[in-house]
Amino acid sequence: MIDFTPFVRRRFVKIARRTDSWSSTTDDLQLCVLRSLINRGGDCDYAARYNLKEILNSTRLYEDYVSRVPLVEYESLRPFVMRMIRGEKDVLWRGRCVDYAQSSGTSGGKSKFIPITSDSLNGNHYRGGEDVVAHYLRMVPESKMFSGKGFILGGSFSNTLGIGPGKVYIGDLSATLINRINPLANLVRVPDKKTALLPDWETKLPALVKTAACENVTNISGVPSWFLTVLRKILELKGMDKISDVWPNLEVFFHGGISFEPYRDEYRKITDSGKMHFQETYNASEGFFAVQNDFSENSMLLIIDRDVFYEFIPVDGDDHRPRPIWEVEKGVVYEMIISSSNGLWRYRLGDTVRVTQTSPVKIRIAGRTKCFINAFGEELMEDNAEMAIAAACEVCRASIINYTVAPVFARDGKRGRHQWLIEWENKPEDFELFARKLDEELRKLNSDYDAKRSHTIFLDPPEILSASSGLFDRWLKSAGSHKLGGQRKVPRLSNNRDMMNQLLAML
Repeated sequence: MIDFTPFVRRRFVKIARRTDSWSSTTDDLQLCVLRSLINRGGDCDYAARYNLKEILNSTRLYEDYVSRVPLVEYESLRPFVMRMIRGEKDVLWRGRCVDYAQSSGTSGGKSKFIPITSDSLNGNHYRGGEDVVAHYLRMVPESKMFSGKGFILGGSFSNTLGIGPGKVYIGDLSATLINRINPLANLVRVPDKKTALLPDWETKLPALVKTAACENVTNISGVPSWFLTVLRKILELKGMDKISDVWPNLEVFFHGGISFEPYRDEYRKITDSGKMHFQETYNASEGFFAVQNDFSENSMLLIIDRDVFYEFIPVDGDDHRPRPIWEVEKGVVYEMIISSSNGLWRYRLGDTVRVTQTSPVKIRIAGRTKCFINAFGEELMEDNAEMAIAAACEVCRASIINYTVAPVFARDGKRGRHQWLIEWENKPEDFELFARKLDEELRKLNSDYDAKRSHTIFLDPPEILSASSGLFDRWLKSAGSHKLGGQRKVPRLSNNRDMMNQLLAML
């Protein structure tokens, strides 16, 4: 295959260079984005309720905007989204929206459905992908990534609302991106569209492996935990130990969705360390927000000119007033608020970020605003865990005193799993039944967890461990006096193993 990299490099590097001026133009760019959002979306039902078009020419645009529009979480928007799904136009954004990214994690329902409008698709998601390639080619001038193909690992359409394709498409964001992409992109990517959108992973996985194993793959994109499973299957098929032996021209992994750190060593073992790069992205269902533009830094550049207006609420301290990007401070952890062309106006994303630099703004993902586990892309929330363990206890006639859950990361060819440490008041007679019921309930409650557990391809069943009597109280005391006040609540879910390892050591 001809190496097209030299022919496209100049265009992409020019795109990356536009960010060089952001140190001095951040506030102007963000106000321009806000004004554009109001101008295009201000006539929709939701925005018209706050008369947003009246403030377009205001010299205090941001102040007027926040004084009119309330902060919202998804449950406040669910009725509007359902109107859109049923075919109504001009609800949260102009026109009719037919694409929705399904994501778990809200307390009010099994899934949330994020509108993916044409404006957000073309003005944010695809532009964000363009930014990733642009910054990569700028950082790696010797790259030959367009001498072969990109292996993009995506999801599928789940159709959980029973509304067939043609009316609306509901599923993973990646499925929408693949389905709507310019057909010319299929010349430089694998697998083909039909294979990429297969809904059943038991069928899809071998098809992916068979297709990709025979291609000249130079770059891969996806969630680290999912991709590791696919790569191991390819190594098994080829009888090799390193994926760089299968794809000698592989040079970069564009990763996001979950933390890469638990998987970094595993990827280093199977790739060519002299050639391989790992570039982090922040691409959520709600938008493409940031990209790593310096391999020497563990942070990402916040993209400020791609149809997203940002606000930030400090997590710590007494002042929880939302503030615009030009008021953020280095080192502070903030909850992120977005207004965007998918019709999310002052939307509480649920993510927290730590600002590592202010000119231009760079961030690291700090976590979620609520207790969660997202080590494998499963987005398991505390309310899911509470309901599932209650159902398992009811079936098994058991009762608990305390519990906590942490991930066990994939290592040495083994899949990851969730490890539950439970202090019992009444133990179940059948621990296998308890674990099975717990797993079944979690799959019912959480569509992302269900997808990762499907056919046990990406995630093993939960592991149940029993804690000794009083273990959690002893841990609370050992953790210091600040842990002993109030309700002395034990964190139910942790996205790392720090607390679990402390408890197991005491056990």
